[in-house]
Amino acid sequence: MSGNHGGTATGRYRGVLAATLVIALVIAAVQIFGAAVTGSLALLADAGHVLADSGGVGLALGATLLAARAASGRRTFGWARAEILAAAVNGLILIGMGGFIVVQGIRHLIEPGEVEAGGMAIFGVVGLVGNLIGVGLLYRARTASLNLRGAFLEVATDSASSVGVLVGALVIALTGFTRVDAIVSLLIGVVIVPRAVKLLREATNVLLEAAPSDVDLDAIRAHILEVEHVRDVHDLHVHTVTSGLPVLTAHVVVEAGCFGDGHAPQLLDRLQSALAGQFDVEHSTFQLEPVGHAEHEFAAHA
Repeated sequence: MSGNHGGTATGRYRGVLAATLVIALVIAAVQIFGAAVTGSLALLADAGHVLADSGGVGLALGATLLAARAASGRRTFGWARAEILAAAVNGLILIGMGGFIVVQGIRHLIEPGEVEAGGMAIFGVVGLVGNLIGVGLLYRARTASLNLRGAFLEVATDSASSVGVLVGALVIALTGFTRVDAIVSLLIGVVIVPRAVKLLREATNVLLEAAPSDVDLDAIRAHILEVEHVRDVHDLHVHTVTSGLPVLTAHVVVEAGCFGDGHAPQLLDRLQSALAGQFDVEHSTFQLEPVGHAEHEFAAHA
């Protein structure tokens, strides 16, 4: 299974994602150093933005690596859930970073410090050039999959943040209005925090095995009941193992005759194909049972 990544769109661009991630991490390190040298909070905020988006690129890359790991008796879904754990940690770190940037931005807005505009511009250019290289690497791959499109958009927004840093440096150089550094950092911080909260919320929902937000359980239940010979459905559960891998289980009550005339396997095929086709749930497990079976099931619930 080690070669499975090559069969997916994201897997075919694994090298591009790896190169983009390395560039993003280098940009973040350079900008953190630049923030310390120049006193620019906007550079630090931009570094935080780059780290936020490099987390998304890293998850896209990690998804291809984890997909290549074989399942085992102890890990029946392989290492797929590790992507979600990484996302949760990433979200927590970014919330802290974004909050720090916002607090410091407000403080610098009230009491502006010295900012070296020339150095701020130089490090801003480094960030912009690096981000544009990332945009170039991902441009052709962006239509191959949702993962790659998301990675492309993340790097593109980083480029916009770098432009904001350069505009701030220009304003400071021309007018001496150093509060613009705090304003730019606040704008970037306001972008980071909601995205980090969203990332953490989505990761937490997966870890708690909540139904995916785009899955309508009532619609699925109604669709199953429309299948011929189905009389009821209970113990219906849908959760996500990792991004793009929803899993459904259900107990489906069918006419007793389906077990006698050999129709049950055909009915099972219809149920699975219906869900995969209409609801994009390809990993489904059904327990077919006759009427009355639920009455003596252990801890049965609807």
